Amino acid sequence: MGVELADVTIAQLRYLLASRDEESWKVAAASCGVSPSAFSQGIAQLERKLDLDLIDRSGRQRSLTAAGYAAATHAELVLAQMRELSRWASEVREGEAGLLVVGMIDTAAVHHFGDALVAFRRRYPEIELRLIVQPSASLTELLLRSEVDLIVAVEVAPMQNVQSVPLVREPMYVYAPPGTDIGAEATWGPWVTFPQASRSRALAGAELQRRGVDFTVVAESSQPAVLREMVQLGMGWTVLSSVDAEREPHALRRAHPNAVTERVLSMSHRSDRTPSPALSRLIDALRVEAS
Repeated sequence: MGVELADVTIAQLRYLLASRDEESWKVAAASCGVSPSAFSQGIAQLERKLDLDLIDRSGRQRSLTAAGYAAATHAELVLAQMRELSRWASEVREGEAGLLVVGMIDTAAVHHFGDALVAFRRRYPEIELRLIVQPSASLTELLLRSEVDLIVAVEVAPMQNVQSVPLVREPMYVYAPPGTDIGAEATWGPWVTFPQASRSRALAGAELQRRGVDFTVVAESSQPAVLREMVQLGMGWTVLSSVDAEREPHALRRAHPNAVTERVLSMSHRSDRTPSPALSRLIDALRVEAS
């Protein structure tokens, strides 16, 4: 005998996730587009249907119980599958038309695949191509939540239900402020670089520290163009790809001719779904551009 399905709604599952992710009940309700009273009622209905206490109401601030956190994890999976169902239904209705949401880091979007995206839009005007530019870690989270169809980001270890293909290998070089007397590696720095969660920063920092360089960070930005300007202003040294650092105007000069490390930009999409005709066309276009 099968387990009886709980009669819960998509809205109730969204309320549960919002109550976990937002800083207050009021903010959580606003993020779902409902009043706090409607939000509270929806959570209470979900608790009754699951016959579980999901919210700890004993303190001044409401928080999820252990069961609430576990239920939120299941809710994420259900919502991801519902988005996939909606996507599939749209593709069946519209054939090769429809919406493609693509995530790229800024270097990929501007320097490597910008022309390919423009050409794709011109060739397939019936496909609505939407681009999101964010750091690699953020894009990966969007892909895992099925909020984007494809990403191009700095390569990471293999992930379940994600298929990745390397597209571009980027040597990363050290750049110093103009007029700097370049001495031994131990004298390099201080550094302006990507935020702490950045994969590019992790690669560069690990290699510099392996060489005995003091990797003291004095400024951060997720935008390579901002890091380049910081170096121009004399705020510190940086490690960037040549396409980010050596573009005019305000091109930087390498402190050393050899690359300090290398990063790989990979194209990733969900492997637990069949790519739509539109997504397959885009995958092919990006592969051709990278070849």
